[in-house]
Amino acid sequence: MLKIVLLVLCVMIAAAGALGVYAYRNMNYDKKPLKKTYNAGYKEKQAMLEDGTVLNYAEGPANGPALLLIHGQSMEWEDYSRVLPGLAKHYHVYAIDCHGHGESGRDPSKYTGVAMGRDFVWFIEHVIGEPSVISGHSSGGLLAAWIAAYAPEQVLGVVLEDPPFFKVEPAEMQNTFVWRESFETVHSFKNQTAVEDYVEYSMENSYLWGLFGDLRKLLSASTRKYRASHPGEPLKLWYVPYKWIHGTRYLDHFDLDFAESFYTGSWFNGFDQEETLSRISSPSIYLKAATQYGKDGVLYAANSDEDAAKVHALIKGNEMITIKSGHDIHFEQPDKFIKTMVDFLDKINRDKHMV
Repeated sequence: MLKIVLLVLCVMIAAAGALGVYAYRNMNYDKKPLKKTYNAGYKEKQAMLEDGTVLNYAEGPANGPALLLIHGQSMEWEDYSRVLPGLAKHYHVYAIDCHGHGESGRDPSKYTGVAMGRDFVWFIEHVIGEPSVISGHSSGGLLAAWIAAYAPEQVLGVVLEDPPFFKVEPAEMQNTFVWRESFETVHSFKNQTAVEDYVEYSMENSYLWGLFGDLRKLLSASTRKYRASHPGEPLKLWYVPYKWIHGTRYLDHFDLDFAESFYTGSWFNGFDQEETLSRISSPSIYLKAATQYGKDGVLYAANSDEDAAKVHALIKGNEMITIKSGHDIHFEQPDKFIKTMVDFLDKINRDKHMV
């Protein structure tokens, strides 16, 4: 009997220990990568355009050709922290905060692909000071494509990380996860006054968590409690896998008018998707996360396989790589992302020597 009691106690202690490790990881997952980033020599800086627009960015040590990283919507440059130390061994990295994100300026008149693209070309010319490899994630991939298309002399090569081409304008997005989880939620939040905290509102009205019945109520209650006791701090719930709510990490520094520009379609004023892709002439990689659909037929991926084939066909000489990952590839599969970027640099160097 004593042996049985001791065995049960050991199992309970082990389970408690495992739960403790799990909880600690969920509450602290972002701290170690960011510490490694700063230890690798990155410094946060700001540049100001002639019109007063502020662009916030992190710059790494000069260990190779320039690499400009453009994050996705509602993220910040820190979202790349898992890959920044590794990339710094091969590139001179500049990871930028997009307009309306992080510490960069907030000006809704700049929330268009063309305006942002022009400002980032200025950034390459005046801050980086040399042609660069550009990698953009999600909406950042749209911007990376625009820069490669309309400022080719400033681009050594471009990596498009799961950009939502052909599933990104309002008419194209009606049956997509991002429309239901993000853009519709932002729009409804901006047209109500009952809830002031968008993080709380987004959890209470989440399409994703609504698929799990009463779980959304539990998460909403936990969110309200956490935000009340941690005002202004990113949402972290010890019992929820951090990858599932990482999308809320930077929302307190995100201008919701940026998301609204996608809801209305104004972000695409002067931005033609097909023309942009067809104009790219630099070496390119289209890095696509595996396509997924929900049981209700909603597209969970950035775009469909048919759209992806169209993207690939429009870019001359493009290499397409599909990775089994969620949308945020550099966050979920950092080693694969780093390898892709290092192999891409090797390819660019080989092509130079062959000319």
